[in-house]
Amino acid sequence: MSPGDPRYSATLPATWLASRMAVDPARIDALRRAGELIAVREPGSTEWRYPAWQFDSGKPRPSVARVVAAARESGIDESRLYDVLTAQLGLRDGGRRLVDLLMEGREDEVVAAVRSSG
Repeated sequence: MSPGDPRYSATLPATWLASRMAVDPARIDALRRAGELIAVREPGSTEWRYPAWQFDSGKPRPSVARVVAAARESGIDESRLYDVLTAQLGLRDGGRRLVDLLMEGREDEVVAAVRSSG
């Protein structure tokens, strides 16, 4: 289940996710296309992979849709959005990432940072 590139180690394939959520894989793809989920592809792969952090108790975090909307409005594609969300914020932040802020409920800060990345 784990991808080859360590940047994608915390991502899940759509088939596994669909099985875990007891839904059709097409439903997972529909959620991605609707902007309710973030998915990335490893270079050279055709398989969408879904970051595990965007789920809470097996359901998509509501804040993800707002972040995806901000990215789309700013012309940021899914791959770039994943990079923005998972990059370390700075040396003084102890390796924290925007996704860590998102999980803490600091959605407004994450949306503003995503918009400024466009």
